[in-house]
Amino acid sequence: MTPLSSIIRRHNLKYHLYADDTQLYVTLKPCPDEMSTAAEGIQQCFDEIHDRMNSSMLGLNEDKTQFMVFGSKYQLNHLPFDPSLQFAENVFHASDSVRDLGVQLDSHLTMESHVTSICKSAYFHLRCLAKIKKTLTPQILTQLVHCFITSRLDYGNSLLYGCSSTILRKLQLIQNSAARLITGTKRREHITPILKNLHWLPVENRITFKILVLTYRALHNMAPLYLSNLLEKYHPGRALRSGQSLNLQQPRTRTQYGDLAFTSVSPRLWNDLPHVIKSAESLTIFKKLLKTHLFNMYYM
Repeated sequence: MTPLSSIIRRHNLKYHLYADDTQLYVTLKPCPDEMSTAAEGIQQCFDEIHDRMNSSMLGLNEDKTQFMVFGSKYQLNHLPFDPSLQFAENVFHASDSVRDLGVQLDSHLTMESHVTSICKSAYFHLRCLAKIKKTLTPQILTQLVHCFITSRLDYGNSLLYGCSSTILRKLQLIQNSAARLITGTKRREHITPILKNLHWLPVENRITFKILVLTYRALHNMAPLYLSNLLEKYHPGRALRSGQSLNLQQPRTRTQYGDLAFTSVSPRLWNDLPHVIKSAESLTIFKKLLKTHLFNMYYM
């Protein structure tokens, strides 16, 4: 894939390569000049990639090629022209939603389509498990719930930080239903004691847990370099007690999207942790201390 990456860099585009999945992206302001320049650059890159693949007797899956424009509702409603790209003989118009590594992304990054997909799949499996519950032992039922339900709630959940309470409520109802299925409690019974007895963190706390685990990995060289490079340790200008607090530098942001970016959310959550958790000697100890901390904050 080295020749492919060199082509992309030559056109001043950013990219991610995941096995046979290639992503190109560029940031710009919603003005005619910048959009025209970006569209022209991507088009030229597409054409060169297509020629290189043909000369190497390789093919691209045009049926799975998509592109979309991310932005606020105001920005997308006031685009200077309808963006489109031509790849080989096909013309692609901007999609409203695309699937990226198992996560459904919409043009406004509300994550509504992703949550809808999770709910549809999770409730299907809950109904199937309810039908065979009598034939399963409690331990097997719990394992199946974690396999088919909890794994879906946790996959890519760090992207859900800052989503509306309405969206997170949909996911919390799934977790509540899974807990009732395992314990056999009725819908009229209060769910909080049930989740506490199962020692389950609620959905919103699970999102925080995932982000902080990623932060710990990034700070200890256990994460991809592009994540580690996003974090900067806090160094005060003069000798202060806060210099020994293992805090991270909090960047300034001007937009709502900037406030929800990993570079902003991660330091904010990390700096609020007690020192004993941030100084954990291993990832296993960190996870244990962090879960206890979040559990006590919610249930105690």
